[in-house]
Amino acid sequence: LLLPVSNLCGKCRPRDTYLLQPSLNFLYCSLHQTTPCSQQRAVAVLLSNVSLLELLQKVLECTWLWSPPSEPAYLSSEDALLCSGWLLVASLLLYQHRYNTEVHQTLSLDLTEVLNAVILRKKKPILLLVSIMQFLRAVLRQNFSSSLLVIVGQNTAEGATQPQPSSLQDATLHPLAMRQVFSLVVSLQNLLVHKDLLLSQAVVACLETLVEYLYAKNQDVALHVASQPWHRFLLFTLLSGGQKSFLQAEVLRLMTLFLRYQSSNIISQKEISQILQEAAEANLAELPEATSRALHLFLCQV
Repeated sequence: LLLPVSNLCGKCRPRDTYLLQPSLNFLYCSLHQTTPCSQQRAVAVLLSNVSLLELLQKVLECTWLWSPPSEPAYLSSEDALLCSGWLLVASLLLYQHRYNTEVHQTLSLDLTEVLNAVILRKKKPILLLVSIMQFLRAVLRQNFSSSLLVIVGQNTAEGATQPQPSSLQDATLHPLAMRQVFSLVVSLQNLLVHKDLLLSQAVVACLETLVEYLYAKNQDVALHVASQPWHRFLLFTLLSGGQKSFLQAEVLRLMTLFLRYQSSNIISQKEISQILQEAAEANLAELPEATSRALHLFLCQV
């Protein structure tokens, strides 16, 4: 079915949401719910379909062309299609890298536009933000070097052979710029305050991947970002309700992140001791799977 469905998508326009929405969802589910052997063949089929990739290019560009709905929580048919498009492209990036699949058509995206979709938001619904963050995680994990994706809107001047002294730090983070990094971090912090479970999971995962990327590029920048005092205020905000509020998956993952990058001004011995005490008193068998996994990683980091 992959072949006729992908061919059908390639004949559609981005406005054909009633047909594209289930079709892209089918392609996405086919990639994720199959055996590794079939998965490799599925990726090859999709990446060899030039018309499908051209359609996905147009769908992603509609993210900053279509007008947002009046209510940010409302998921219109257009927004739902964008979610499917971003999630499918993120999956294709992941599996193309894993299997080193041949690419017949590249996708081109403006990095500034992608970052602004999260930083500025403009009434974007939660599910769309989560989908774009999944894409961001994929490109960060691949160091912006996927053969499927061409990044435009880079921070150095076209044709410049050497970065200017004021942009030397930016050059180490290429294609990101320091101002973009800090804007993204602040935006992710603000999104965490909403305390939406799906959004919180996506934000923490994006923060983890971003700091890992920064650490590989410039350790000083990564440690500086991880030790921002605003993180401690964020933790207090997240811990503002519930007696066992430390035992939340996103809180534990944030604590683990700060421990990993030695942010002693964010998480102190007192908080570590409190988490250990709460874990000792909790019925571990009753904890959600995500919380148990996060607690395991936290204890290993300690």
